[in-house]
Amino acid sequence: MEETRAIPTPSRDDENFWNVVMTPVEPAWNEPGDDDAFTMDEKVLDAVRALAERISTRALAYRAANQPFDAALTAAPDVQLATLRALYEAKRSVDRLAESAATAAGRSGATYTQLGAAWGGIKRQSARLKWPHAVVKRSAGESVPLRYAGGSAVIHHDPDADAWWYTATAADRQEEESEAVHGTSAEAIARATEFLLAHARPASAESA
Repeated sequence: MEETRAIPTPSRDDENFWNVVMTPVEPAWNEPGDDDAFTMDEKVLDAVRALAERISTRALAYRAANQPFDAALTAAPDVQLATLRALYEAKRSVDRLAESAATAAGRSGATYTQLGAAWGGIKRQSARLKWPHAVVKRSAGESVPLRYAGGSAVIHHDPDADAWWYTATAADRQEEESEAVHGTSAEAIARATEFLLAHARPASAESA
């Protein structure tokens, strides 16, 4: 509790907001408990079942016949196979989202040791193999590429202004070019990440 109170919590309009936000908090997370894990299972299962009903041949037949898809039909082996296929897609989604989170963290200063610790405690070398482009050694003024939420950005340094700026193209094809007003590359990365997340591709477009 004392550690929580010691963490600064500035509002978005605070002039030091981004400096505070981009300063890592240790520890970065609390270990999830059994209740957290069970709640996650339920949320994932809800999403998987929704996808399984969209791709299940049997469910499609019921929809074509204007018949309700009774929950008891999930016991059918073919529906379970559709559920298994949906679970595979859920795993791919997790892999994509993990790569985005690892890249955003790594480009903002996190190490492979920290990324590995967050990913269930894998070793630094394993984290480097899993996300080889997440942490990039660069010179002070070198541009920084970033992929997040289905979009991409490049963070640039303006030596005349001694500030950072970014260009970004989001998943929904929206584009943004910032002014060279960010004091650090980490702040520019945070702003670019915020833009990409705000313009992530809608769920309907993902399944189209």
